[in-house]
Amino acid sequence: MGSNYSKMTSRQYYRSASFDYEVRGLLNYSLSCCVNAVLQSFSATTELLDILNKWHSSDGTDERNVPWQLRNALEFMRDKSHPAPHEDFLKCLYHQAIRPFTQHDADEIFHLILNLSQEQMSDAAVAQEIRSLYEIKVETQVVCSKCKFIHRAPSSLFSLPLAICEGENTLEGCINSFFQLQKLRDSEKFNCERCDEKQPSTNEVKLVSLPPILCVHLKRFRNNGFTRKLFNKVTFPETFSNDIFAAGQSENADGLKADECYSLYAVVVHIGPAMFGHYTAFIRPNQDRWYYADDSCVQPSTWAKVQGTYGGAYRDTAYLLLYRKKSLNSSGTVGNTAALNEHDMN
Repeated sequence: MGSNYSKMTSRQYYRSASFDYEVRGLLNYSLSCCVNAVLQSFSATTELLDILNKWHSSDGTDERNVPWQLRNALEFMRDKSHPAPHEDFLKCLYHQAIRPFTQHDADEIFHLILNLSQEQMSDAAVAQEIRSLYEIKVETQVVCSKCKFIHRAPSSLFSLPLAICEGENTLEGCINSFFQLQKLRDSEKFNCERCDEKQPSTNEVKLVSLPPILCVHLKRFRNNGFTRKLFNKVTFPETFSNDIFAAGQSENADGLKADECYSLYAVVVHIGPAMFGHYTAFIRPNQDRWYYADDSCVQPSTWAKVQGTYGGAYRDTAYLLLYRKKSLNSSGTVGNTAALNEHDMN
């Protein structure tokens, strides 16, 4: 996943048309395309930098501190005069977490950065804000078929891991499959504490709450002795309402509001086969027009080109989808969505 895979010869930065925001390209250091693409999604998540800026780090902060270097990288990415906005951040990761010149998985890097940012954050309140920005709360419910007792196990996720089926898929269909009830029989019987023995049971995951930033992980890689990539088509909308989660909602859920929806603003893309791929990103900062970032090269883009990452016949496939929670206005649209879509078509 090196810079030789890059197909673009465009600029190293673009100024967003409607906002004072620099969309910066990032040089590929030691096969860093995976980290580069994830950093582009973090840069488009303006809420993350706002939270990090609440942290008053001491003068003696270790240069290997991930949240400190992440904040610096995001700040430097907004300043075209800075020659290498993420170089120190990469060195920080290389010192303690990942290897250079190694292929990495974008979902794993996404989780790694968020986890280390919390663990190494000296301000507990800020660490919790970072967690709350992305945290999806779920509850696993196992129901004993004999005594009907419900065993509940709460947990949380930073990304929603959705399996892909052979053939064509939709985001809604993948979400429904994630929350689908499963029967546990024969060797999969559940050890019921009330019955004090293994019993046939049902197992399902229920949604408790959704975060302001929802990351969806399309699980395109399978390992059955060797890793292969699923190029199957997965269509996803630019905006969807909370109704898409209605079937999976727990009775203990924080109410999903009917006047809220999620709007897509970043897509981390995987190009090529499983073992020799390359990562790029589409981002839409501040709900402005779309941009495409391929390491150091950045160019304006469109929603139509984002749709080209659905998969199927395409080798460029969406891998991580970043959605931002929005409020619907009285007409049922998201803010000035109509104006933004018109801008994207220009």
